[in-house]
Amino acid sequence: MMIKRLIPCHTPAFFLMLFGIVLMTSCASRKDIVYFQDIEEIDKLASKVIYDPVLQPDDLLTITVSAFDTEMAMPFNLPAVAYMGTDGMAAGRAQYQTYLIDNKGKIEFPVIGPVKLGGLTRNEAVNLLKKKISHYVKDPIVNIRIMNYKVTVLGEVARPGSYTIPNERITILEALGLAGDLTVYGKRDNILVIRDKNGEKTYTRVDITKKDVLESPYYYLQQNDVIYVEPNKAQVQSSTYNRNATVVISIASVIIALISVLTR
Repeated sequence: MMIKRLIPCHTPAFFLMLFGIVLMTSCASRKDIVYFQDIEEIDKLASKVIYDPVLQPDDLLTITVSAFDTEMAMPFNLPAVAYMGTDGMAAGRAQYQTYLIDNKGKIEFPVIGPVKLGGLTRNEAVNLLKKKISHYVKDPIVNIRIMNYKVTVLGEVARPGSYTIPNERITILEALGLAGDLTVYGKRDNILVIRDKNGEKTYTRVDITKKDVLESPYYYLQQNDVIYVEPNKAQVQSSTYNRNATVVISIASVIIALISVLTR
């Protein structure tokens, strides 16, 4: 009754106010927002995905070799380096030098020479180096770490960007969590994952509203994976007008209402 007294329902101001209210009160349905909507359909989920990172060109590796006879293992370890301060004293703790995998997948390893590690899993690379080093050292222990393991998250997330992963193991859900989770405008059923595999770009679409994502080969991410969260239809449509459109409409409706009252 108050709206009818102040603004007749046949005036332009009434329709502007109605349109503004609809814009401000619109909401998404549960199926557009909730993750794992069908998780109750299974009693137990035994993941068939076995995770082991694959070494790629441009990976930076630290490789340490140890053995019972430490002197025999020393030639296979690059010397640690320390950064010098202005006073000539070592600043910070010493760091191991790294091996860069070249575009042919190879590194130059002490004593042994060129070794192709690109395309191998970390366990395969460890076993290969053990086999080669065992010609010189009895029962060598080899440890390999990827120092520049990172993933990139873009699109409709709170904090898009690239994230370095120190433990070389991350799921797509953990990556989205690092990026602050999806905004309400992100499409949860059509997340794009781009991966560099054997020098070729591959991609897939992941639906995190379904339980199937937990058994997807893209559930565990590889280094340099890119995750892109596509905006939903509401966000795409909103990009065609100013984000402050609802405020402008509200102010315009008040002005028109005042004009209507004053010109009676």
